[in-house]
Amino acid sequence: MGLFDFLKGSKNKEQAQNKSQAIVSPVNGKVVEIENVNDPVFSQKMMGDGFGVEPADGDIYAPGTGKVVSVFPTQHAVGLELENGIEVLVHIGIDTVELEGGPFDTLVKEGDTVTPETKISTVDLAGLKEADKEDTVIVVFTNMDQVENYNLTSTGESKRGDQIGTIEAK
Repeated sequence: MGLFDFLKGSKNKEQAQNKSQAIVSPVNGKVVEIENVNDPVFSQKMMGDGFGVEPADGDIYAPGTGKVVSVFPTQHAVGLELENGIEVLVHIGIDTVELEGGPFDTLVKEGDTVTPETKISTVDLAGLKEADKEDTVIVVFTNMDQVENYNLTSTGESKRGDQIGTIEAK
């Protein structure tokens, strides 16, 4: 036993405790299971498991604590890595990549630290409707091979920041 092994032991316990992370609603609105999202790429979990929110407003926040790893040039999506290493794609609307950034304003950049209090993007919901695009905000965990357990504990109406589930890394 090394002199500092007791410190390593406490660090490992701390890491084990941090494997599970709360997931919150990123926007005011109605939380739906991913299977009910009107896009087969998401509803059939081709990109991973997750959930959707039919938004009541256009202010989009981070669904958990972590860092920004990618911002799409079209501003319709932001990639995050949660503190527990789980990768998250926050995708605003369905087929909105076609709008080439129009109704979106991304407020974060790669490398930024985010929490559920961090507004990551805004979207003009009327602009989406005018372009005949659905406005569902989709949150997908893209590295499911690193997920031990994902549990969506709440669906229906929710406020931004309400805990709606947990995700645990392996």
